Amino acid sequence: MRKALRTLWRDERGITGLETAIILIAFVVVATVFAFVVLTTGIFSAERGKETVYAGLHKARGTMEIRGGVVVRATPPNVDLIEFAVANVAAGDPIPLDPDAVALRTVIAYRDSEIADPDVPYTTTVLVGDSDLLLEPGELFLIAVNPADIDGPPNIIENTRWTLEIQTPVGATIDLTRSMPGEIDTIMQLH
Repeated sequence: MRKALRTLWRDERGITGLETAIILIAFVVVATVFAFVVLTTGIFSAERGKETVYAGLHKARGTMEIRGGVVVRATPPNVDLIEFAVANVAAGDPIPLDPDAVALRTVIAYRDSEIADPDVPYTTTVLVGDSDLLLEPGELFLIAVNPADIDGPPNIIENTRWTLEIQTPVGATIDLTRSMPGEIDTIMQLH
């Protein structure tokens, strides 16, 4: 009988089962912590991605577009006026087009091979919409730039390539690049 009792006390099957249970619990805890870290990182990344998308949408919503061609009025061989129509993109934010505004105003820059003027005077005429000089969805404005008002002034003659860059307070910048034809007429539409 003593031999049987000694054998029972020396039997370590219960301890082995307890060690296995502890190891399994440790694996479960480590896996849970790892899963928590992965999920938290994924949620954080998704939120950052969402913020980036909303910022891009906000910037795109404030953009305007050129409607139609660019009309150049001239007394050959001199260009007297550059005109183009602008409209707000679908569901876009209002864009201020008051040339006399001090803050939050749209700036037009002129560039060619010889001159770069970062702030060109321009005039705005409302073609469709109210008269508040705030370009809102559904409205159409005509912007006119007189080359004589550009610092320099530029020598826009035959075969001259020039750019008007329209910089709005909200939204993308529009580059309006055109080339003059080989012969200047009184009224020309440049595409």
